[in-house]
Amino acid sequence: MRAVPALALAAALAGCTTPPAPPPAGAADWQPVLLPGKRATVYQWVEKDGRRAVLAQSDRSASMWRQRVRPPLQAARELQFSWWLPELNAAARVAEAERGDASVRVLLGFGGDVSALPLRTRMLFDLAQALTGEAPPYATLAYVWDPVLPVGSVVPDPRTDRIRKIVVESGAEGLRRWRDHRRDLAADFERAFGEKPGPLLHVALMTDSDNTGTTARAWYGPVELR
Repeated sequence: MRAVPALALAAALAGCTTPPAPPPAGAADWQPVLLPGKRATVYQWVEKDGRRAVLAQSDRSASMWRQRVRPPLQAARELQFSWWLPELNAAARVAEAERGDASVRVLLGFGGDVSALPLRTRMLFDLAQALTGEAPPYATLAYVWDPVLPVGSVVPDPRTDRIRKIVVESGAEGLRRWRDHRRDLAADFERAFGEKPGPLLHVALMTDSDNTGTTARAWYGPVELR
């Protein structure tokens, strides 16, 4: 296995004037997660149009802002989230490995029976754990905004089918205003993976622009589970 694809797979598995704001209650539960060989995206608490938000600023970088669910949630049904995007990265394509950036994405990591996965997948999980210090989740569901793919598209990650993305925004029509989303987690997981979800382990935000060598900026509102 070549070193560069291995590092990229492990990463897949695993100039602003907005004033900073005091973190809300529970903010300490959110932590940065660095990815091997990647520059870090900067995340900070701010106010945006009257909302408490997380500002993400990426400069050819990729990292996550993650909250663990303790204890793991056994029956997460509904997810609510929002984001505010000033512009799209026109070069990004979430379905392509070499251009797989997303200016906004919300990721959810689920547990499951890793021993039931194919041997190659388990070996890649072991490699990812060696590189990052923690095992990847059994499955990761991501909600993304893509410049061209139709809303509702389900996109397996080009490097691992243990990450699957659902396109919830497409094109430029929703730019420069808050976009609110409510999703049925169980239904989305079953549509993406063809099975019922296991326990929810973590929720993460991720803005990246490393593959396209560009910059990106986005705001995320609160993420709520019901």
